[in-house]
Amino acid sequence: MRKAVLVTGASSGVGLALCKRLLEEDHELHLCLACRNRSKAEAVRAALLASHPLAEVSIVQVDVSDLQSVFRASQELRQRFQRLDYVYLNAGIMPNPQLNIKALFSGLFSRKVIHMFSTAEGLLTQEDQITADGLQEVFETNVFGHFILIQELAPLLCHSDSPSQLIWTSSRNARKSNFCLEDIQHSRGQEPYSSSKYAVDLLSVAVNRNFNSRGLYSSVVCPGTMVTNMTCGILPPFVWTLLMPIIWLLRFFANAFTLTPYNGTEALREGVRAGEEQREEGQRIRSGFRADSREPDVGLELTHREIAA
Repeated sequence: MRKAVLVTGASSGVGLALCKRLLEEDHELHLCLACRNRSKAEAVRAALLASHPLAEVSIVQVDVSDLQSVFRASQELRQRFQRLDYVYLNAGIMPNPQLNIKALFSGLFSRKVIHMFSTAEGLLTQEDQITADGLQEVFETNVFGHFILIQELAPLLCHSDSPSQLIWTSSRNARKSNFCLEDIQHSRGQEPYSSSKYAVDLLSVAVNRNFNSRGLYSSVVCPGTMVTNMTCGILPPFVWTLLMPIIWLLRFFANAFTLTPYNGTEALREGVRAGEEQREEGQRIRSGFRADSREPDVGLELTHREIAA
């Protein structure tokens, strides 16, 4: 039976590179491209099938910044699939990024220069806006739309006898200092992207605590620092040309510089392998509980807590 994989944001960047890698590793997948722009998705589908004719590639149109679109897509997916083995929650935005020139030059002459380039901490601000749903656009796109999607797809994901896995695309830019429960949508801040990615990290923990027992496991993965359609908007093209030799040099000192989306997808695939180990351990623990009705020993309890976290 074909494994069914759903990838949001599959028409460009990391999402597109991930689809190519997935089919290279298993050309008999049923790969579903969850994209906002249907015409771009159709072009991607045609290219993928040309390279991997044995694969099954389908499309579902969804805009995770529009809750009605998420509900419609979820209903369509429930009608088309009996289960989903893997869901890559990859779609995301960083609207109107602005580079803090003062912070850039200050960081260039400090001991934190590698950290600054690999995380963009303090370098980028964004101008957020309100969606038709009355939510901050970055929060709705990067966090809330995917959260609703998971809830709606629970019947396809929660099978204790054959677990499924969520893989969130997080970021090295996710900073606890930019996240606040009192302003969960970061409406009063200037770094909503960083805040939203930290919220994704927290949400993955919550998913594991609430869904592991139902056969759903969650991982967050950072694909590294890359040049994509998202990052290209931060600086003019000629500046990127000048920076690339420096970034290549920094690769010798920090493994975060993956540079290309395809290289970044290796981390996403490692996230799957780590999740499979997590699932096997979780199943072993549940089998232990069923085999022995007594209270678990401390070691077993600690392992269970580690998995839930």
